[in-house]
Amino acid sequence: MTTDFFKGKKIVITAGPTYEKIDPVRFIGNYSTGRMGYAIAEELANLEANVILVSGPTALKIEHENIQVHHVESALEMYHKCIEVFSDCNLAIMSAAVADYRPEHYHDVKIKKNEEVLTINLIKNPDILYTLGHAKKAGQLVIGFALETHNEIENAREKLRRKNADAIVLNSLNDPGAGFKHDTNKISIILEKGTIFEFPLKDKHAVAKDILNCIAENLA
Repeated sequence: MTTDFFKGKKIVITAGPTYEKIDPVRFIGNYSTGRMGYAIAEELANLEANVILVSGPTALKIEHENIQVHHVESALEMYHKCIEVFSDCNLAIMSAAVADYRPEHYHDVKIKKNEEVLTINLIKNPDILYTLGHAKKAGQLVIGFALETHNEIENAREKLRRKNADAIVLNSLNDPGAGFKHDTNKISIILEKGTIFEFPLKDKHAVAKDILNCIAENLA
């Protein structure tokens, strides 16, 4: 582990899912547990980085003197917190599974089961990775995550280009033990210059160390 690169740096990490409310009892969400982002946050804190963890809803707990946790629920809340803290950060690692869309209207009371078909209009959420990637200044790095089900490398490369990130951490739901609901993950890291690093299936803390080593050795 290349330890000195992260020491004293201010780093924002997003983790977990977002919940997009439909009514007081229902929401749009996903299966993210937040384990990957929390593992990265803990590894960075142990390397004496100053970590700002922006966490969506998760059962995970984390306590470390170098980690400041901000709990959010929706994509909009996560977006605004990341914008607020990013300007004086050295690095942003966007590992959260953020909802791309949210319901256009929130219902103040529970929707009753009266109709055979219920239509909910969705509107696009702001893109946190795109915003930070295009707002970064010299000396700032932005790392994105991509969870794909097909054309994995091509889609990740396009995401890297479109969002002006410095690297994309790719995992595929086609790989057993990778993605949501596992203590393990199998990743590839794609750099802006086109280099791809591939890693075998590992527990998420070992994966976090691989990600941080790759950043320190290739993006310093």
